Amino acid sequence: MSLNPVPVDRAPAAGAVLLTGIPGSGKSTVAAALAATLRMSAHIEVDALQEMIVSGGQWPSPAANPEADRQIFLRARNACLLAGSFARAGFTPVLDDVVVRRSHLDFYRTTLAAVPLHIVVLAPGPAEAWRRNQAREKALATDWSPLDEAMRSELAQQGTWIDNAAQTVDETVEAILSVTGLASSPAVDPGHAPVVGAASSAP
Repeated sequence: MSLNPVPVDRAPAAGAVLLTGIPGSGKSTVAAALAATLRMSAHIEVDALQEMIVSGGQWPSPAANPEADRQIFLRARNACLLAGSFARAGFTPVLDDVVVRRSHLDFYRTTLAAVPLHIVVLAPGPAEAWRRNQAREKALATDWSPLDEAMRSELAQQGTWIDNAAQTVDETVEAILSVTGLASSPAVDPGHAPVVGAASSAP
């Protein structure tokens, strides 16, 4: 190991991926699996950035909370700063966050400008998302199903929509690789032919 400084940045990554959907849509699981298929990548779980706040953190809730809303954009900004740093160093950032409002999505697009940003919306439907939430080790107490309607209203025609209700994680990853044009690494290729499934440009 040399203590001499070395250049950190190199040829930038080909792009970044923002995976969104309501709680229970499979964002974090798919994002981690997608990142694992790429040769150089980083998984940025935006909820983990919120958890870095030791005191004063406010999580979103169905009730109006201006401070929680402010922190939604704070963690999005931090995610974009981190993603931009990874991208400039040649690592493809794969972000996952609950983004259901157009203003939130536009913030990501404006703030993460280092590389092209691929928007992928996982939309298994509110019933399937709720079923998955209840099957978790720590089941969510809040029913976030109403976010599905808001997402379909405000993000229609934005990015690529994938109905992953009946897909395996590998099938969803292959669908994302197909629509984004990102190449998986042969060393960690899932090992089956691409399955585009229900990928589309609209809900």
